[in-house]
Amino acid sequence: MAGKHEKIAGSLIQDILSGRYRVEERLPSERDLASRFDANRGAVREAMKKLEQIGLAEIQPGGARVKDMHEASLDVLGHLLTHDHLPDPLLIDQILVVINSLMRLATEQTLELASDQEIEHIRTLAKPLYAEDLDEASHTLARIELFQSIMLTNRNLPLQLISRTLFDQFARSLGALNEVMMIDKEAYGVFAKQLDQALAKRDVPAVQATFSALSDLHRQTMMHAFEAARSNLSREAVTS
Repeated sequence: MAGKHEKIAGSLIQDILSGRYRVEERLPSERDLASRFDANRGAVREAMKKLEQIGLAEIQPGGARVKDMHEASLDVLGHLLTHDHLPDPLLIDQILVVINSLMRLATEQTLELASDQEIEHIRTLAKPLYAEDLDEASHTLARIELFQSIMLTNRNLPLQLISRTLFDQFARSLGALNEVMMIDKEAYGVFAKQLDQALAKRDVPAVQATFSALSDLHRQTMMHAFEAARSNLSREAVTS
C-alpha cells in the first residue's frame, strides 16, 4: 500500500501534468497541502522531495515552484503514460523510435565487441522467434530475452541504464493496450531470421536495415492496438 507521501506526490504530479499548476507557478504551502491531504508536514516534505527528484518542481525558500517538463528526469515518462485511460499515442510512438534506435546502436556495438561465444548465445535466443510456433506470451518473453541479451552484451553502461529506464517506464503503461495487441508473429519471424544471419556475419548494415524494419513493425502494431483500445472504450461509454 502506498504511503501518505506517495499519494500526495502522485496527486500533485497529476495536477501538474494536467495543467492545474503551470510552469513557474508556486505550489500550495506545506500547511495547505497537509490540510488538503489530512497529513503531517513530514509527509508533505517527502512528497515535495519526490517531485524535485523527478524534476517537476524546484524547492525554494518560501515554497516550491513548477519546473518546465523538458527539465524533468526520464521518470516523468511513466506518469505521462499513465495520466489517462490510454497513453498518448504520439508519446508512445516517440518512445518506440528512441527504443528502436537504442537497440540498433546496442546491436552494432555488440557485433563489434562481443566474443564469438556471446554472439552464438544471442543467436540461440533469436531462433525460437522464427523456428518455433510460440504462443503470444512465449513470443513476448522470447523477444524481451533476446533484446535484453543484446543490451547486456554491448558493454555500454550509459546505454544500458537509459534503455532499461525507458523500457521499464514504457512497459508499465501498456496494460489496456496489451489486451488488444495483435502480434504479427510471421513478420517478426522474418526479421528475427534476418537478425540471426546478420549476427552470424557480424554484418552492421544488415543489422541497421533489420532494426529499421522492426521499428516500422513495432509502431504499426502499437497504432493498431490504440485503435482497438479506443473502439473498446467508445463501446463501453455507449453501453454505460
